[in-house]
Amino acid sequence: MTTTAKRPRLAVWKFASCDGCQLSLLDLEDELLALPQAVDISYFLEMTSAVAEGPYDISLVEGSVTTPHDIERAKEVRAASRLVVAIGACATAGGIQSLRNYAEVGDYVSTVYAHPEFIRALATSAPISAYVKVDFELRGCPVDRYQLLELVTATLAGRAPRIPTFSVCQECKAKGNVCLLVASSVPCLGPVTRAGCGALCPSVGRGCFGCFGPAATANTSSLSARLAADGATPEAQLRLLRTFTAGAPEFAQEAAAQEAAAQEAAAQEATTRGGAAHQASASEAAAQEAAGR
Repeated sequence: MTTTAKRPRLAVWKFASCDGCQLSLLDLEDELLALPQAVDISYFLEMTSAVAEGPYDISLVEGSVTTPHDIERAKEVRAASRLVVAIGACATAGGIQSLRNYAEVGDYVSTVYAHPEFIRALATSAPISAYVKVDFELRGCPVDRYQLLELVTATLAGRAPRIPTFSVCQECKAKGNVCLLVASSVPCLGPVTRAGCGALCPSVGRGCFGCFGPAATANTSSLSARLAADGATPEAQLRLLRTFTAGAPEFAQEAAAQEAAAQEAAAQEATTRGGAAHQASASEAAAQEAAGR
């Protein structure tokens, strides 16, 4: 008598996101055909409306937590899953929507929605790990599909996934790219950003946006000093750091430092302007007095 081994159950969940990371899984094409033979796809609404109740062996979670209901859903996913993997910049760092963390969310709601009274939103956009235990994080906006395949394959094999933690600079070196930061003084987050994109932007002459979040040893203050030496203002650095992974602690901390520097520079400029205006006014008054004599 023979028995068929039970396939691990896979679930894919969406929170606040654009669905791009889920589409990365569907973009595997040929490899995707073999996936149902290895796992039982129990919940994946981007792929099928068929739903099987938990528990699940692996849950891939895309998107950030932005509403009170999201918090409850995240807890439900955690309770129903043996392993929870956050995939993409939204799930691991709050995503682009974490820019709301630096403003009043009510201002956005009243601007975007005709009936803001019906909206229930948190003041911040947070990664899944802010509310529940996450077993592994896969970075990117979107995630690299082959890293995603490696993650699933490694999990099924019971080994640690081979996902790089070094910076984009190493990928640039491997491709023979000339360093944009050194050779052309192009603002680039490559030195502090985790590899995984294949140095996509630097390969076409564009500085890295930081889509894959901070590298394992991201020295953001050192990079900021280099950017400043090349003429980048605190405002420019602030815009560079607050994009796809604005909520990542390493980027958020340096962005706060640049914001403080920008405010100090603005205050000094205002003081200088005020002093110059006062001096000009005094000179004009003195001239008028002399003319009156």
